[in-house]
Amino acid sequence: MSLKNNLLKNGIASGIQKGVRVLEQLLLVPFFITAWGAAYYGEWLTLTIIPSMLAFSDLGFGSAAANSLVLRYASGDKQGAANIAKSGLFIITIMVVCSIVISFILIFVLDHYKVFEKLLIDRQDAIWAICILMFARILNFYQLLFEAFYRAARRASMSINLLSVQSGFNILLGLIVLLAGGGVIAFALSNLLIAIVFNPVYALKARRVLALNKTHKGNIKKTEIRSITKKGFGYLMSPVWQAVFFQGTTFVVRIVLGPQAVAVFNTVRTVTRVINQTISMIVGTILPEMQFEIGAGHMAKARKIFRITLVLVLVVALAGSIFLYFGGSWFYGLWTRNVLSPPIMMWNVFIIGIIFNAVWWTTSSVFTAMNKPYDYALAGVISATLAVVCSYYLAISFGLTGAAFGSLIMDILLFIYILPRSCKLVGQEIKNLIKDSITDYQEIWFNQIKPIIVNNK
Repeated sequence: MSLKNNLLKNGIASGIQKGVRVLEQLLLVPFFITAWGAAYYGEWLTLTIIPSMLAFSDLGFGSAAANSLVLRYASGDKQGAANIAKSGLFIITIMVVCSIVISFILIFVLDHYKVFEKLLIDRQDAIWAICILMFARILNFYQLLFEAFYRAARRASMSINLLSVQSGFNILLGLIVLLAGGGVIAFALSNLLIAIVFNPVYALKARRVLALNKTHKGNIKKTEIRSITKKGFGYLMSPVWQAVFFQGTTFVVRIVLGPQAVAVFNTVRTVTRVINQTISMIVGTILPEMQFEIGAGHMAKARKIFRITLVLVLVVALAGSIFLYFGGSWFYGLWTRNVLSPPIMMWNVFIIGIIFNAVWWTTSSVFTAMNKPYDYALAGVISATLAVVCSYYLAISFGLTGAAFGSLIMDILLFIYILPRSCKLVGQEIKNLIKDSITDYQEIWFNQIKPIIVNNK
């Protein structure tokens, strides 16, 4: 199957996936606020910090195994890919067991210090809901490894579509729970039910698509375990800094400004990050193919995909920022039914961050494609930590606007570091980036778009 067809299929699938994800983030919020109230919903967002951070704990080792598998398979080393699949499955299973133990210990410690008694949510309801949500997240630990099976078989679009189905059912059951007047336990149970049914189906389908087990018997290798573990800690730093950033800023807003402010801060961030979801859709489209070309040694193709994607993302980010500047406040008021009133300056600060975020997030895909997590993970941890600290002190002085400035600081810092570093890794001279990008789009225009227009006339 050609690169162009794969990109098209991935693009359509990613578009659907991001549409479902945006729907999940946007559609449920008004129902949360109506059913539970803004303050209670803010407490729920604070409470979900715990399972969200737990879910990140496997992303490091899952990503390391998945990217190693794809690169080995693309290079022609199918036995090596089979060994990684078996070794990766072993490591993730260990992570599942450890996560279950850690979850019980964490809940016990938090309850011992009466953390749950300080919330608006009933203590027992909070504990049960968090336990259920944690178990649902743990069941998703295997998804990253089996997603690599689809990517290696160049069927990434199938994986994306299946994951969209899972998200769609989460939305549907979540709506049913909220409309029926269900509380936090019922909402958590809906997530668990979907995880129990979906994950075995997803894994079995992945094995059939790649069919690697039919030709090569994988073995658990100590060398592969060491390699996956080493890279896994690098990848683990990425979800760690994301947890520090997203959950940390949420916690800062909660302790400085209260639960109502959490609802305002997170809903504004959600709306402005709709553009980031679109950008993630584009990255999700190109990453499987860029990674395969890198694994196969076709670096010229990989650089071209990198440049074309970066320009496209910048156009989308600029267009989205303009739209949110002029029409975002109106949409936000309609979405939240005018229950929440964010400061205008806070709104504008989040919009400014979109451009910086678009560039560094897109170019960071090179690190994942080349399986080099340490190249930017440390920068992410440092930037996220500084952002949370700045958000805390700025929130004390400037309220929600100050917290938003803290978030902007992280995007600027990562932009400064990741863009030149990713260009160096992929072999793209940054001084020629604009010139080479113009050449790419001229080739697309003269070789593909213009002939179609002329023939249609």
